[in-house]
Amino acid sequence: MQLGINLGYWGAGMDADNLTVAKEADKLGYAVCWAAEAYGSDAATVLSWVAAQTERIDIGSAIFQIPARQPAMTAMTAATLDSLSGGRFRLGLGVSGPQVSEGWYGVKFDKPLARTREYVEIVRRAMTRERLSYEGQHWTLPLPGGPGKPIKLTVHPQREHIPLYIAAIGPKNLEQTGEIADGALLIFPAAEHLEETALKHLRAGREKAGKTMEGFDVVPTLPLAVGEDSQVDALADMFRPYTALYVGGMGSRKQNFYNQLASRMGYEKEAAEIQEKYLSGDKDGAAAAVPRSLIDSTSLLGSVDRIADRMRAYAAAGVTTLTLAPAGFTLEERLTALRAGTEALERAGVA
Repeated sequence: MQLGINLGYWGAGMDADNLTVAKEADKLGYAVCWAAEAYGSDAATVLSWVAAQTERIDIGSAIFQIPARQPAMTAMTAATLDSLSGGRFRLGLGVSGPQVSEGWYGVKFDKPLARTREYVEIVRRAMTRERLSYEGQHWTLPLPGGPGKPIKLTVHPQREHIPLYIAAIGPKNLEQTGEIADGALLIFPAAEHLEETALKHLRAGREKAGKTMEGFDVVPTLPLAVGEDSQVDALADMFRPYTALYVGGMGSRKQNFYNQLASRMGYEKEAAEIQEKYLSGDKDGAAAAVPRSLIDSTSLLGSVDRIADRMRAYAAAGVTTLTLAPAGFTLEERLTALRAGTEALERAGVA
């Protein structure tokens, strides 16, 4: 199992600190540095900046939003980043959610599985550098009856195959991800529930494609906070607003993938309460309603030894790249957590 670092969303007042964190992760031997985007900073610009100031660590989009870019544009961006970084780019894609897709990009959030499948097919076809043509339900290239003609990508990626990941939560999305991608980006992953909530669906998709899980990258992201084991409750409290935001407020009452995931993990009653309070404007109440066990099972909290134990559980469950989101109010706290991650991995004996 390897370690990754997730910088999250840029522009939250920690830009210079994030770069320092990325550079330190590079020195410590972390495998990949991911950057996210929603409706603020874009991930491609951030990744190009990080790539220019690191040497070995891969850079990855977690994620490029599918409604934000035409698939050919994503292929162009992926090829460019792979070339500029010396073959260190990993392409992570996701459909985002209905509020962002329709409210920010003006793209109807319908048939996300079919859209994702076509999008991946076009991106991969474009990156072969053959002349691009495609006939699908959502995209047709070139457009019929006009002046368009098949065009090929002029940029040479560093590698013949750029690893492609999909952010997946629901069972059908996970199965399709196993079928068409090289890896899966997971959120709120509990090691104890990973087989039931994710791996069995990914495995079914791999089998559909005539493949095994060998070589497929399972990449959950976990918040990380280091302290004494006696402080676990206080450390968990740091992530209450984060968990409440996703379980309660990330999506509509009918369409919140994270809320549905929490329900599948056995927190159906609690997830409903968190959502009700969050959507009614009681964010503090929603955070207070998050069970400590939910936070603890989906984060890395406590001493290096306790974190090492959790890392063993994730490796045993089938995780291949464990991405950390180190918490801290200061840069030094985040760097301390980052270093503790490598120490814990070494103690766990699963590197």
